[in-house]
Amino acid sequence: MQITKNAVALIHYTLKDDAGEVIDKSQEGTPMPYIHGHGNLIPGLENELEGKELGDKLNVRIEPKDGYGDRNEEMVQDIPRTQLPEDVDIQPGMQFQAQSEGGVHVVTVVGVEGDQVRLDGNHPLA
Repeated sequence: MQITKNAVALIHYTLKDDAGEVIDKSQEGTPMPYIHGHGNLIPGLENELEGKELGDKLNVRIEPKDGYGDRNEEMVQDIPRTQLPEDVDIQPGMQFQAQSEGGVHVVTVVGVEGDQVRLDGNHPLA
């Protein structure tokens, strides 16, 4: 049976960065289920899986435009520490939800210097 729109597919995967370091992978013996053709995966991966069959193996490189987009330096900004919860020890790597005109977004703390906190609104894999 081929993977086509509306098919429930189970995949094992290993996600690596450009240096070959493993970033994420499916759990041993436990494939990840998804419904094909409904945007549950990044477009580039879903396109590569179209038509594949049980047992097929593939190695793909997904370009930013077909994944999480190109990194946008305009989405990195410094804000006053006072705009974040007072009772939290702000550390790089922490994530918060931020409201903007476009809706709610996840931002990652990438630096803290004095009274300023640097936030990055890019997807971590962009």
